[in-house]
Amino acid sequence: MHQNMKNNLHFFYTIAMVIACASCSSNEANKNTEVLKVVTETAQESNHGRSESYVGTVEADVAVAVSFTGMGTIKQVHVNEGSKVRKGQLVAEMDKTQAENALATATATHKQATDAYNRMKQLYESNSLADIKWVEVQSKVEQAEASLAAAKKMLEDCYIYSPIDGIVGKKMLHAGETALPSQPVVTVLSINKLKVKASIPEKEIAHINTDTESNIIIEALGGKSIVGGKIEKGVMADATTHTYDIRINIDNTSADILPGMVAKVELLHQDSINGIYIPIRAVQRGADGHHFVWCINDGKAHRNNVGIGKTYGDRIEIVSGLAQGEKVITSGYQKVSEGMSVNAE
Repeated sequence: MHQNMKNNLHFFYTIAMVIACASCSSNEANKNTEVLKVVTETAQESNHGRSESYVGTVEADVAVAVSFTGMGTIKQVHVNEGSKVRKGQLVAEMDKTQAENALATATATHKQATDAYNRMKQLYESNSLADIKWVEVQSKVEQAEASLAAAKKMLEDCYIYSPIDGIVGKKMLHAGETALPSQPVVTVLSINKLKVKASIPEKEIAHINTDTESNIIIEALGGKSIVGGKIEKGVMADATTHTYDIRINIDNTSADILPGMVAKVELLHQDSINGIYIPIRAVQRGADGHHFVWCINDGKAHRNNVGIGKTYGDRIEIVSGLAQGEKVITSGYQKVSEGMSVNAE
């Protein structure tokens, strides 16, 4: 009896295993029959302008070197590199002891000459002073006035102010150092408007004019994109690289773009090209190094190796491997495999 019970338990265990396996097989079969939903685009020939990309550098529209007109020891520089300044703001001051002494001397001399003039004037008007003496008195007053004006200017020149609104680019001199006449103390950069400088190969410069459309991408600001303005085209080639410099004007009202930042410059040339263009995201690169796209044929996914050309915004030219009318998977291709059944939305 014990043996019969054991056989019955074995029989029920076997039946349970068969049912479980059948259930798994059924679930797997249902899973395999599920159709993946994807988004497609029909390949069609279109007309796009030809674009080229270059590396550029941001430059200030205006850069002013601020300096003293006289020589002396710098007492204090009131700004630092990167400081924002307004037009007329005090930038630096020089030790003014010598200028103050000169002004005091000139003031005393002018007072003395003026007093003498007033006394001599009465004598001259009463015909008690010779003409030559009167001319001498007048000359001394004029000399004193000139000396006083020069002393005042000398004192004023102990201070320098920002000539424009902008930011301090570089600080060349510091407190305690001797400044020479016209030696830059700081440079002030105007950044409300900037220029992006790029070097263009000589074979491509002829395609660029002042109205060529451009797009500026600043990677340092998270890929910020700006539409470029008028282009200034250089006429002198670099003797070594045989390239021409261009400068693209851009607005910087937010003041977040700074001189020296690296920029990607995209220029859209006026000549246009007919071709098949699809979203860049649809093009992948396989382990073999070939570019490919997923296409749908009879409801199944198939891999097409393609040749790529120029980019235009977020689209890329397909030069081979794709014909007009083919449906290209542009979204959902991450889960696609060769021969898989797919449903295009």
